[in-house]
Amino acid sequence: MRILLDECAPRPLKRELAEYEICTVVEMGWSGKKNGELLQLMTQEGFTVLLTTDQNLRYQQNLKQAGVAVIVLVARSNRLPDLVPLIPDVCNLLNTIAPGEVIEVGGS
Repeated sequence: MRILLDECAPRPLKRELAEYEICTVVEMGWSGKKNGELLQLMTQEGFTVLLTTDQNLRYQQNLKQAGVAVIVLVARSNRLPDLVPLIPDVCNLLNTIAPGEVIEVGGS
C-alpha cells in the first residue's frame, strides 16, 4: 500500500505514519496539481490511498473511477496538533479501506 499525503495536510504528519510507505505531494513534485490530475498521477505511480483534509474532494471528482481510496481528516484546523489525534483511526482504516471509498475521520 502506498499513501500520498495531500499538500493541504502538514508534511510532518508523515512521521506519524512512518510504518507505511508514504510520500507527500511535494516530494513527488506534484505541487499545485489539480485534483483530477493528481488522482491520475497517483494511479500511474501505484498509490492506493490519498490522505487529505480537503472535505470537498468527494464532490469534485469521480473517486470510484479514479480507483484510489481517500481518507479525509476532519479537525478543527489543518494544524498538526489537531490532526495527530486522528492517526490511530487512520491506521485502523488503512487495513480495510477499498479503492473508490471516501471515509472521513474525526469531526463531531
